[in-house]
Amino acid sequence: MHALVTGASGFIGQALADQISSKFPGCHIHLAYRNQPTRTPAYPFSIVGDLAADTDWYEALHDCDVVVHCAARVHIMKDTALDPLSEFRLANVIGTSNLAHQAAEAGVKRFVFISSIKVNGERTEPGKPYTADDHPAPVDPYGISKHEAEQALQQIAQATNMEVTIIRPPLVYGPGVKSNFAAIMKWMAKGTPLPLGALRHNRRSFVSLDNLLDLIITCLDHPSAANQIFLAGDGEDLSTTELLQRVAQAMHRNPRLIPIPEWLLVPTLSLLGKIDIAEKLCGSLQLDISKAERLLSWTPPLSVNEGIKRTVASTS
Repeated sequence: MHALVTGASGFIGQALADQISSKFPGCHIHLAYRNQPTRTPAYPFSIVGDLAADTDWYEALHDCDVVVHCAARVHIMKDTALDPLSEFRLANVIGTSNLAHQAAEAGVKRFVFISSIKVNGERTEPGKPYTADDHPAPVDPYGISKHEAEQALQQIAQATNMEVTIIRPPLVYGPGVKSNFAAIMKWMAKGTPLPLGALRHNRRSFVSLDNLLDLIITCLDHPSAANQIFLAGDGEDLSTTELLQRVAQAMHRNPRLIPIPEWLLVPTLSLLGKIDIAEKLCGSLQLDISKAERLLSWTPPLSVNEGIKRTVASTS
């Protein structure tokens, strides 16, 4: 196997190459970077620049069998672009389509696309998780761009001999994680009092980096992964309060969670202009991963507790 990994400097891409090498000894791995990496990679690599309509992938795709496309313009909490949707489309739709067309022309057999659960939507009712075959309902520009990229890839798959596999993860955590999960660990380490002790009834799905990488690797050559969409997850959903408690437990900390009721917390955050945060803290976002379990005989190798322990250990 000859595999190309795009977005090699990202959270997922950085860890993927070593996992592929471990599972497929002798596999030739090529990495694609936007800019010159700060450290010399352990694998051959190319500097391709921005993910765009005119990006030249010729060198990176030479003799390539499989592409794992992790590169993207990622979700931005406070986007300053005048037209965020257009910016997301330039990279995530047009740039991805350009790569896929060149990959098909180069004879790539399978294109694994790391999408997002935001293609399904932003929120579920408790006990009614999203499935891989639900009708997409993206809300924000990032989710819309990922959905349009999926549609473009499916059209390319129908017109060529290249198979496309799409994976939609929720929030990914693991060693080196940043953003919201890193903030949680920082709060726990400082012993910051949080008004989140009463959020026990929502349910949210997460996926550890190890579990996501394992699913990606399974999809590289599994016959039943061809032209399918899969949702990624740990197989256990947590409430906001449970997540905070488990992170604190892994850090050997006593969480200081104040049980402010949801009916008071949400209006308070809304008045502070934090309605998006309120929805994420109080709402549910569940994923049904049974399609991957059924078609690929895949189960997440790591439990939620073990995934959290590994994440915490990497920061200590």
